[in-house]
Amino acid sequence: LPPRAGGRGQLRAFVVAHSHMDVGWIYTVQESMHAYAANVYTSVVEELMKGKQRKFIAVEQEFFRLWWDAVATDTHKQQVHQLLQEGRLEFVIGGQVMHDEAVTLIDDQILQLTEGHGFLYETFGIRPQFSWHVDPFGASATTPTLFALAGFNAHLISRIDYDLKADMQKNKKLQFVWQGSPSLSERQEIFTHVMDQYSYCTPSQIPFSNRSGFYWNGFATFPDPPKDGVYPNMSLPVTDTNIHQYAQTMVANIKERATWFRTSDVLWPWGCDKQFFNASVQYSNMDLLLDYINKHSDEFGVTVQYATVGDYFQAVYSRNLTWEIHDSQDFLPYSTEPFQAWTGFYTSRSTLKGVARRASSLLYAGESFFTQYVRKHPASSICKCRALKQLQSLRWAVSEVQHHDGITGTESPKVKDMYMNNLMYGMFNVKKLMASIIFDMNNVKKNGEVYSSVYNKDSGIPDVDQYIVVYNPLAWNITTFVMVSVGHSAMSVYDELGHSVPAQVQSSAGSHSTYDLYILVAISGLSYRKYNIKPLNGKQSAFIGQSVQYKRKDLTRADQQSRQLLPVVNNCYQVLFDQNTNLMHSITERETNQTVQLTQEFLEYHVNGDVMKGPISDNYLFAPNASAVPVSKAVGLEVVSGNLMTEIRQYFYSNVTAQDYIYAVYTRMYTVPEGYDGKLLCHRIEQEYSVGPLELNREAVLRTSTNLNTRQLLYTDNNGYQIQKRPFKAYVNNAVARNYYPMVQTAYIEDDTTRLMLLAERAHGVSSQGNGQVEVMLHRRLWNNLQWDLDSNLTLNDSSVVRPVIWLILGTKAVTNILYRTSGLALEHRPVVMFGALSGGDKPKLPRQLQQNSVHGSPVTLPPNLHLQTLSIPGWRYSSNHAEQVLSIHMGKQTQGDADFSRVLLRIRHLYEVGEDPVLSQPVIVNLKSLLKGLGSVMLVEERSLTGTWDVNTLKRWKWKTAQYPGKGFSNSTETSENCMITVHPKEIRTFFVYFQGQ
Repeated sequence: LPPRAGGRGQLRAFVVAHSHMDVGWIYTVQESMHAYAANVYTSVVEELMKGKQRKFIAVEQEFFRLWWDAVATDTHKQQVHQLLQEGRLEFVIGGQVMHDEAVTLIDDQILQLTEGHGFLYETFGIRPQFSWHVDPFGASATTPTLFALAGFNAHLISRIDYDLKADMQKNKKLQFVWQGSPSLSERQEIFTHVMDQYSYCTPSQIPFSNRSGFYWNGFATFPDPPKDGVYPNMSLPVTDTNIHQYAQTMVANIKERATWFRTSDVLWPWGCDKQFFNASVQYSNMDLLLDYINKHSDEFGVTVQYATVGDYFQAVYSRNLTWEIHDSQDFLPYSTEPFQAWTGFYTSRSTLKGVARRASSLLYAGESFFTQYVRKHPASSICKCRALKQLQSLRWAVSEVQHHDGITGTESPKVKDMYMNNLMYGMFNVKKLMASIIFDMNNVKKNGEVYSSVYNKDSGIPDVDQYIVVYNPLAWNITTFVMVSVGHSAMSVYDELGHSVPAQVQSSAGSHSTYDLYILVAISGLSYRKYNIKPLNGKQSAFIGQSVQYKRKDLTRADQQSRQLLPVVNNCYQVLFDQNTNLMHSITERETNQTVQLTQEFLEYHVNGDVMKGPISDNYLFAPNASAVPVSKAVGLEVVSGNLMTEIRQYFYSNVTAQDYIYAVYTRMYTVPEGYDGKLLCHRIEQEYSVGPLELNREAVLRTSTNLNTRQLLYTDNNGYQIQKRPFKAYVNNAVARNYYPMVQTAYIEDDTTRLMLLAERAHGVSSQGNGQVEVMLHRRLWNNLQWDLDSNLTLNDSSVVRPVIWLILGTKAVTNILYRTSGLALEHRPVVMFGALSGGDKPKLPRQLQQNSVHGSPVTLPPNLHLQTLSIPGWRYSSNHAEQVLSIHMGKQTQGDADFSRVLLRIRHLYEVGEDPVLSQPVIVNLKSLLKGLGSVMLVEERSLTGTWDVNTLKRWKWKTAQYPGKGFSNSTETSENCMITVHPKEIRTFFVYFQGQ
């Protein structure tokens, strides 16, 4: 029976059937598909067809797409279309994965969401409108903004601090309107539901049985499903004798939950991890139970119905209540108990975190490189469909690793290997594509040697004439150094026109047989330059870096009286090193003559691995025994100085006589010659660290201590998008770990006048454990005897050496404000270097336009407060007219056809908040025609929602009533563009489809 509308005081429970399917965690994607995931979609679709009242929500697109492409029959596909039309199958979130919120970059969150949405819209004409972020470990304030920009009507989260959740639950404050961005505020607010203490799983304890309740299909088995279909721990089937007990148990739970919410609508998630692989036994039992409760609804005071997330939110929305506003504060970090702070994963598997970001950055470069190539060389010799497949392999891999057990480092070793292999394969494809594009554009003989190495530490160049091609993927002019390993020190570097290029060569820190050649490159936006590297022919052009070794110093015996200071100076800073200790002593910012005392040391937190002895650290948790312990008693120092840069190499030893160092810091300061724009280069102190292999149950931090009176206030970013204020909180228990926060790109400390900024190329945990201090966790190596961790192979015995890079910027707030956004992106998107050898007398033929310093014609340049977030050719075949798209799917026209290369996806992001800077926080007017004139003549621009699936003029999101805005109606997003002129306001991310003439 359909539920009767509840009378007064009657509760209405929305039973949302779901399966939480981790895209990698303990098992690889392939293992999961085989053991249960394919069976979920096959059996759910078949079972939904058998009962008109049954419903289900589908979440992670990676599994659904693998099923759709490789498993689903034509009948299944037809049924999916029908179920979607009937609203009985609902896609929620719609991204490839349920992304982590703490350590992911906004670009990659948008990528994985867009990747899933593009498939859903192209295949079904469906646009998800609700989120279901039930499992990420803490919630960022970026996510509600992204989901609002994507057209969502409501957002749902679950894992927030246990004590905060208890408080919100008690006071019925689990639902609110979240204004995640201070600058976009009510324009991109979103209604947010926090799940109660039962979270996303059905309560498993039932009083009348020792098996878990409501999981009639039991638990999935690995590696193979059981032959006889009998799974472990299957719930007791519903029978006449136990149905009343089942009903009482369910109703009691519904009533308990109802007391925590303001409306009589109760969200009752039915499912958990890896459920519904046998949907038949699930639905046949639940059908009986729901019918029974509804037949006795007067007695129970409850009606129940199968529902989607959308059904639940629609019911709450139609109550027309007025909701509280939650500001831009996030819900990080996340603790589940007094000694369980989930702040270890901010650093776990640092190598994977670094590779994931490098892959993302290479994809960003490859997309714009390919887009320009297609626009400029329509009759090219490269197969565009194959090229798109190469890009798609990296889009898929970068999307996949954003999963909340991926980039977080919380997976088993074999799953980590799966992510790494997929990333490496995608990177190899995109490097190959970029190399072949350069080939094609330079008409080089096809037997010429081109191989591409994006990070070239590993590839020494042989002793022949070499050329490198350097591509700048940012839409700004960039002046920076690229480093190439070479075989000897006598080198000259020339540009396309044969002019000598400033360069410096010096012995490599990492190897005795190679040299590091630093080349000063100045490249316009989205352009490349070609440089010739020649072994010496008589005249030396590269400066030589001279090395001075200093005696290793015993820190325990350092003489504090006679301080001898060694200065290292460029145009922006003077850095002093204390020769008694070989440690950094102070930095002076030369423009204001402001000096900050600044020392850096490595420390280790010792952690417990025995559950019998107290709280443990693992992939997720950080539980230090005590304060961090300094690791080294002696420091060695080498200074390599030349005309362009000085590299200070510090080696940290356990004692004065130790053979091998455990830690190293390479600090680089640059001096830019006349005629080059050196503002960004000069203002950064670049540090590269070498950390590991660590001893077991050690967590390594770099602590930077200053004399700034920071009042222990730290600032860290949410996902490279916005900054959060992090005052130190003096918790009774576990205060060290609970004051750790994720730094995805940026962290800083400041006093009234001066700011010290840290910029990172991968995520780290960061904390301020003392006034004037900031510490960054760089590496972790752990083992514990918790049975669950051991069974799942989830210990973190990571014996690798990690080499993260952090840029330091020191200066007044005004100066650092101007520098840090562009610098952070310059670190994220360093130029891509590709190598080629010139065989014999081959001179590469240069197309004329190359000599104007750009890939083709005019470079793409934005002002410094705007970032070209995306320039790509997605390849989607869908119509941007919704009615047309729905009709064409209805007529079955969407199944075949080539990718569409005429539609270019463009995103522009404003980097500043309102009021952050007097100049850079202003709105910016952009003429898209002139911005993109280097790609051709713009014919048509359509403004779209964040993931491209909505025309912004037709996107009407639900407007939830708040005390601030009592009128309820639909919320419309942005003013749209007339004639290609757009105004970009602070923090906006604007998305466009661009079409050019002659296509």
